[in-house]
Amino acid sequence: MLDPTLILRAQSMTPDPWQRELLLSREPYVLLNCARQTGKSTTVAALALHQLLNTPGSLVLVVAPSERQSHELFRKVVHANLALGQPIPSQRCNQSELELANGSRLVALPGREETIRSFSGVSLLILDEASRVPDDLYRSVRPMLAVSQGRLLALSTPFGQRGWFYDEWIGPGPWRRVHVPWSMCPRILPEFIAEETRALGQAWVDQEYNGLFTTMEGLVFPEFGQAIIKSDFRLQSSDCKLEEQSSKSQFAICNLQSEMNVGGIDFGWRNPFAAIWGVLDGDDVLWILHERYLRETPLSDHAAALPKDVMWYADPAGRTEIEELRRADLKIRRGDNSIRRGIAMVTARIRTGRLKVSPSCVNLIAESRLYRYPTPAERDQMGENPIDAHNHALAALRYLVSRLSTTNPT
Repeated sequence: MLDPTLILRAQSMTPDPWQRELLLSREPYVLLNCARQTGKSTTVAALALHQLLNTPGSLVLVVAPSERQSHELFRKVVHANLALGQPIPSQRCNQSELELANGSRLVALPGREETIRSFSGVSLLILDEASRVPDDLYRSVRPMLAVSQGRLLALSTPFGQRGWFYDEWIGPGPWRRVHVPWSMCPRILPEFIAEETRALGQAWVDQEYNGLFTTMEGLVFPEFGQAIIKSDFRLQSSDCKLEEQSSKSQFAICNLQSEMNVGGIDFGWRNPFAAIWGVLDGDDVLWILHERYLRETPLSDHAAALPKDVMWYADPAGRTEIEELRRADLKIRRGDNSIRRGIAMVTARIRTGRLKVSPSCVNLIAESRLYRYPTPAERDQMGENPIDAHNHALAALRYLVSRLSTTNPT
């Protein structure tokens, strides 16, 4: 009861210095800005369990943007309790509620205001993935602590310079602010971070592993021109090779024969239907050689025109369209619709020379010169994601790139 770090040790974990310091702290307001995989959820789960065991009648709430996320942290608390041998018997335990014989309760809730307002007398309120918890939800949960004088603990990685989590991090409020970059976790190796930087780009690493509140302005892909194949390259359709024809540089050849044909699709009617496709070669270089970019065209026409020897990755929201293309014998899977992750992966390919785009893909190239982040004035109204325009072929590229890997591109 005096040393909550024993909850981690019971799970065969040796607490890092920051974990021990946080577990022994008593501040009423805590912001925990931690890199991915540093153990923040496990540490907070130990704090929650210590509250349940040590203070009879406690009510601990776990709130997250989605039900799945709140249940993940809930399961960590249950697992820690089992590792301790359940020192206080449980009266009830299901997927979202744990009640102990001493009257303490743990409840996991999705981030919906209507499901939360009925709770009061909260001893410990945990906001998981706090940077993604909406401002109105944050305002609605704070009054739960008014009478109980309970603790508020918010844990997250950053999500840009917006929202209450960022405002409280830089503001004057009475928070204890705990910043844990990857370098404070001995289980994360520099070699791993170097590979993440290569694969996803520095901006992504700064946010996810360095805990920096990065923000973007200007073009989303300002370096896209580096990926455009020079005019002195030509495609030899007879043997599927790209050759450099310039007499001023060394003869270079990329043998694409027998490599994987891959493509991406963004569905549209008034907005254009955009498909881009090409080859992923043995060196993990993605060659985008063709595009289809048409408005107000039936999906059956697209199905007839698109090659069937391509592994397609499409907008996951287009469930009906995906099924129709499958009935037309196209190999197609749902892409990853995480915008920021997809942008990071495309950017990393550009910077490492692992994306090559044919000059014939005129719409893809044109979009790269228009797709932009909002200005500071626009950000207040629109958020930090890029403006939803001039991004159809680029979305198709993002669906494709976000699903590729050197070991298993399918």
